Amino acid sequence: MIRHGSLLGQILELVPRVKFAEIVRRRGAEKASKGFSSWDQFVAMLFCQLGQAHSLREIVGGLGATTRWLRAEGG
Repeated sequence: MIRHGSLLGQILELVPRVKFAEIVRRRGAEKASKGFSSWDQFVAMLFCQLGQAHSLREIVGGLGATTRWLRAEGG
């Protein structure tokens, strides 16, 4: 059986996580961050775009439903 990841997972595989972290560090993007990393924000924004979310409630519900998967895949 061939296993395929979700569309979100497949798109996230295209983004080099090490390069992303390097850019964040170089720009100082997380200097005043309080618990929500730049990567987490990027994933949430991408999720919203792909899901065409129209409200915060839709975003929270959708992310809540996939949190276990995101932690397992994204680490």
